[in-house]
Order: sequence, then structure tokens, then C-alpha cells
Amino acid sequence: MEVKCRIISRGTGRGHVMISDEPISFLGGVDPETGRVSDPKHPLHGRSMKGRVLVIPGGRGSTVGSYVIFQMAKNETAPAAIICLNAEPIIATGAIMAGIPMVDRPEEDIMEVLHESMEVEVDAEKGIIRFS
Repeated sequence: MEVKCRIISRGTGRGHVMISDEPISFLGGVDPETGRVSDPKHPLHGRSMKGRVLVIPGGRGSTVGSYVIFQMAKNETAPAAIICLNAEPIIATGAIMAGIPMVDRPEEDIMEVLHESMEVEVDAEKGIIRFS
């Protein structure tokens, strides 16, 4: 199946889905050394996003979160790709700086279509999310 979406940061990424219906703050909410969600109040607490396709409604928090995403890419702890329902500047800037493929505004209700650990490809060159 393919779902069309808007391209935020070009590239392609493939991995197992890590999904949350809550926005995430990368500054103080994610450890860039390990890629683990460190915010004890977040549903993904303790889980690593390294190599995963992160599916979230959007981000929240300080603009410094963009640099946390960039640092994760340098540390090789970043997600393989990011799918947002509606991207905001913090995560979009971080994904672009880090070279992480990112899309948003999927034409389907992606939170209903995708589920945890499903393998997904994000083609942020063509604006398509692929899965079976």
C-alpha cells in the first residue's frame, strides 16, 4: 500500500514503526547518546528510536530540539525516518540538518493504518509512505 504525503526532508528511510499519539520534545525528552526517550511522562519512555520509523503527531518544546536531532544523527542513534501528522519547525529543521527523511500530512489517517513494529519505507523523494 502507498500513502501520499508532503515532503519535509528529502531522502529514503526504512525501518520498523515506532508510533505515539503524543508529540515529543527532543530537548530533554530524548537522550541523543542512546536515542532513547528519556521523558518519564511520554508513552515511549525508555524505548530507542535508533533505526526506527518514528510516527508522531508533531513535536513540542525548544528550538534546541533541532540540534538534539542533529546530534542523534552524528551519534548514529537517530530514527531512519520521521512521519508527522503535521510537522512543525523544530523537528523539520532538525531532520533537514541531520539528513533524516521526513514527511507529513499523509492523505490517510496514518495513526489508524500503521501499527507498532510494522515495516515501512518513507520515500521522501516522491512523497510516499510504503507498507504492506
